[in-house]
Amino acid sequence: MFAMMENARLEALHLAQDTATGLRAIIAIHSSKLGPALGGCRYLAYPDDSSAICDAIRLAQGMSYKAALAGLAQGGGKAVLIRPPHVQSRAALFEAFGRMIESLNGRYITAMDSGTSSADMDCIAQQTRHVTSTTAAGDPSPHTAMGVYAGIRATARARLGGDDLQGLRVAIQGLGNVGYALAQQLAAAGVELFVSDLDVGRVQLAVEELGAQRVSNEELLTTPCDILVPCGLGGVLNPQTVSELHCAAVAGAANNQLASAEVADELEARGILYAPDYVINSGGLIYVALKHRGEELPAITAHLAKIGQRLTEIYAHAQADKRSPARVADALAERLLYGS
Repeated sequence: MFAMMENARLEALHLAQDTATGLRAIIAIHSSKLGPALGGCRYLAYPDDSSAICDAIRLAQGMSYKAALAGLAQGGGKAVLIRPPHVQSRAALFEAFGRMIESLNGRYITAMDSGTSSADMDCIAQQTRHVTSTTAAGDPSPHTAMGVYAGIRATARARLGGDDLQGLRVAIQGLGNVGYALAQQLAAAGVELFVSDLDVGRVQLAVEELGAQRVSNEELLTTPCDILVPCGLGGVLNPQTVSELHCAAVAGAANNQLASAEVADELEARGILYAPDYVINSGGLIYVALKHRGEELPAITAHLAKIGQRLTEIYAHAQADKRSPARVADALAERLLYGS
């Protein structure tokens, strides 16, 4: 475990359980150099404890990089709650998690993530003030989608020669809160949408409301398109899937899209422009961080607008250095975090 922490340059790893509620929680704090660690709270089933710990560590590191390149005075952290097969009271479980957060004295601030909701954050807020994306604070998903949309325009400008999306073929994998909100914006811009999701109801809604074309989950990644937009869980880009892509660029909302750092080089070798996930999807973090600090919506929106500009700068560096944008983004973030 300590080797994993050292490899990721993780500051701290906190484990807690509460047998009365079924809580089994992991909080990974990657860095607090730029400010208190902030990151979402996942509530998912895992095959084993090691998988959950690895997920928390990897995601916490990504949050540090995301906050650094977003220009936020925040560190990176992540919480993983291992979902039990049966739970007597979800509210009690999240209140117990709130007490765990409170015990860290402000070193970690939590927020919504996969498997959690504003209602869960409300339960946490009964035990600690170190929580955001509550019902009162608002859902960060639309702001993540806004940032990804800006990033897709910047990606189209860099790879396709212009940011007018009219007529482009865009394939979206995953129609959750972020994916569907993004699909709405893209449809309004006149793109030809191809969509997939495990929830057939969400796909049908996109077909009926947005004129999207239904594609099976198995075929989505191989669908010929201009831009592939992964908006589900991570690890979707690996040597096998990259070899089967038929797109000019990948620019999506999912965290940790690359199965390994080397996959970024494979995308580069194939001439597929990759938008580093923690840069393009930083809109949600920007929203929750600034909202938690008491900023008003105009200031938050102005900060969101910088995502496209940041990607454009990364693409320019990548082209000049003949490196993957993912490698460039990592180097820039590490310079901010470690001075290297």
